[in-house]
This record gives sequence, C-alpha cells and structure tokens, in this order.
Amino acid sequence: MSEDKKTNDFEKKHSNLGKKISLSIIAILVVLGTCIFIVGHQYVKESLKPLNPKNNDLIQVQIPLGASDKKIGSILQDSKIVKSGLVFDYFVNSHNYADLKAGYYELSPSMSLQTIADRLTKGGSDQPLQGIYGRMLVREGDTISEIAKTVQQRSRFSSDDFLKLISDKTYLKELKAKYPQLLGSAFKSKNKKYILEGYLYPATYNSQNNVSLKQIVNQMIAKTNQEVSPYYKEIKKQNLTVDEALTLASFIEVNHVGKIDRQKIAGVLYNRLNSNLPLDVKSAVKYANGKSSIQVLTKKDYDSTSAYNLYQYTGMGPGPISNPTTKSLVAVLHPRDMVKSYFAYSVNTSNKKVKYYNTDVSTNLLFDNDSVMR
Repeated sequence: MSEDKKTNDFEKKHSNLGKKISLSIIAILVVLGTCIFIVGHQYVKESLKPLNPKNNDLIQVQIPLGASDKKIGSILQDSKIVKSGLVFDYFVNSHNYADLKAGYYELSPSMSLQTIADRLTKGGSDQPLQGIYGRMLVREGDTISEIAKTVQQRSRFSSDDFLKLISDKTYLKELKAKYPQLLGSAFKSKNKKYILEGYLYPATYNSQNNVSLKQIVNQMIAKTNQEVSPYYKEIKKQNLTVDEALTLASFIEVNHVGKIDRQKIAGVLYNRLNSNLPLDVKSAVKYANGKSSIQVLTKKDYDSTSAYNLYQYTGMGPGPISNPTTKSLVAVLHPRDMVKSYFAYSVNTSNKKVKYYNTDVSTNLLFDNDSVMR
C-alpha cells in the first residue's frame, strides 16, 4: 500500500507540476498576445494618420494598370507617401474602395489615407505630371481657383494671368461667338463669379512654352464642347439650359459616388426644386464663402448673402461651382427615385455609401453632420 501511495503522490506532483507549467505557458501566451495586440493596434492607429502632416511636397506616383490594392499600398509605402502599405490595403478594403485606378498621381505625405484613396478612385493622368514640363491635369470637380494654381505650376503663366484672361470680356465674347450652344446660357445668368466655371473639362492639356495662355484655355473649352455636345438635344428636351444642366451636374460631382447614386442624388435635387425648397448643397455654401471642399462650414457661412448660398435661396444659384464630368451630366438627364419623394441625402466620406431621407432634414442635423447634403 505504501508503494502505491508513493506512486500516486509522485504522479500527483508531476500532474500538478504539468498543470502549473501549462498554466504558466498559457499566461505567458496571453500576456504576449495582449502585448502584440496593443502594439499592433497602436501601429495600425498611427499608420492611419498622415505620414508627415507638415510635409506638403507633391511626389509623383505611378499606379500600373491592374495593380492590386496590396501592390498599390506597397508602391505608396516605397514612395514615402504612407507609413504602411499593409495598413493602406486594410483601410481601402474595410472602407469599400473597390475601384482604385491606374495612372500618374501627385500625392503628399501630409495627406490622410482617405484623401489618397479618394484621389485614386478619381483616376490619374495617362502622362507623367512631373519631369515633363508642359502637361497640365485638370481634375474632376476642380474649381477655377484650383485650376489657376495648376496653371501656375504647369505653365509659364501665373494664376493671376489665368484669372485675368478668363475674366476678360473681349475674350469671353470671342468664346461665346465660337461656341454659342455651349456658352450662350452661361452669359444670361446673373451674379456669376466666373462665366467659365464648369466649362473647363477635366483632362490633361498641353501647356508647353510654345503654347499661349489663350490656347490652353481654348483646349479646355473645346474639350467641354466635345464632351457635352452629344447631350444638347437631351438637355433641351428636359427643359434645361446647358448652364442649368452643368450646374446640377457640378453639385453631384463633388460626391464622387457611383452611377446609381449620382442618379438618385439628381432625383433628390429635382424633388427639392419641384417643392420650392432650397437645395441645401453644402459644396455650394462652401463655394459662396471661398472655402475648399475639406474645410468645415460655420454658422456664419450659412448666413452668407452670396447668391451661391443655396442654403439661403431657392433655385440652382448663378451657375456651376466646379467642373463636372459627363457621368454627372448623364445623371442629371436620367434621375432616379423621384417618385419616392426623397428630399435629402448624406454621403459617408469614408466608404462613399449614400443614405436617402424621405423628409426634409432638420437644421440641426445639417449643422452637426458635415456629410448631409454634400
């Protein structure tokens, strides 16, 4: 019996020792796992921030055709645009950025991952933007003020030269005479900031030293006429002027959403117009106050007496607030869901998902939620 007891005691001691070792290993693994999680979470959190908020230098990046999100993240990391390519890959997938486009881009270490992803969904230039002087890219949704800066960066002309030319009455009359169907209605609207706002189509233009400033602008107007002219009959059939159609298209363009949502947003705008409600387009209020798309509106901005303040006034306002694409113009001509009486929409700036409301949105929600009625 004593031998059996000794054996049992020995086995119990070894069993207890084994349990202690197992528990110790589990405890160590839990601690290590927790530490790895904390460190990993902190790394991801930091990687979601701009790489260097103080560095606004523009770095040219080429995204090849067919590149995966992971490959694009690696290119951005190697180019010192983002801290982690893996975190960028995680970000675009978790926020449903499904269509990053190939091309040449100018990106900065001060940009957020959202800003970079938004740029990549818009599409880049098919030609290098740096290293070859004299190529100028006008992007979707650019305003004339933004184009003026591009002119200064990509040509021998200053932004002031550009703004002076597009405000020159003699030159504007020449353009009107050459493109009466395109520009005729633009001249009839009052209180316009720039007659040509919305008429300088997004594309890459020749701005080499042997090209005059007039020739640069002429390229843009000719491109707009080329893109818009197939829709002249349809615009007239919808009882719209070209200027009105491009104005509504410019309100839609700022959202950078897909085809169906562009059409639904057009439906919301028509519903508000038909109900004699202010359009409440925040991008128009920003334009009225000279603010960029990333700046936040204040109560003072909403009180602006500018005719572009579509929070204060009904109708479409004086005209376009930026350069729309034909994708947004088509949405204006083929709106959706008007019969459902949607009167407001909000755009999630992270994943571009759009919500629609069948009642007018309260003033408080408009102030508190910057995504409502972009």
